[in-house]
Amino acid sequence: MLLIIGTVRLPPEKLAEARPVMERMILASRAEAGCLEYSYAEDVLVAGRIHVKEIWLDQASLDAHFASDHIKVWRATWTQLGIVDRNLLVYEIGEAQAT
Repeated sequence: MLLIIGTVRLPPEKLAEARPVMERMILASRAEAGCLEYSYAEDVLVAGRIHVKEIWLDQASLDAHFASDHIKVWRATWTQLGIVDRNLLVYEIGEAQAT
């Protein structure tokens, strides 16, 4: 499995405009084969910082995600929404275990 985790930033005044765009991206990504989890969350302390968490079954699923139409649409909005400082890392992980 692959875990993508990190942050993106956008101007706080653009959050209202970004929410429906992010919602469409999240819902489309969650519907993809091999997507086990996909979420964005606003940082409580830093306005405009969005935490990203994705879990993908395998590299083929992630590659298909990166080639999807909805990710192309999402990336095309970055300039309009002022999205900068994209800091995402991919980790290979094993099976989850309850704590």
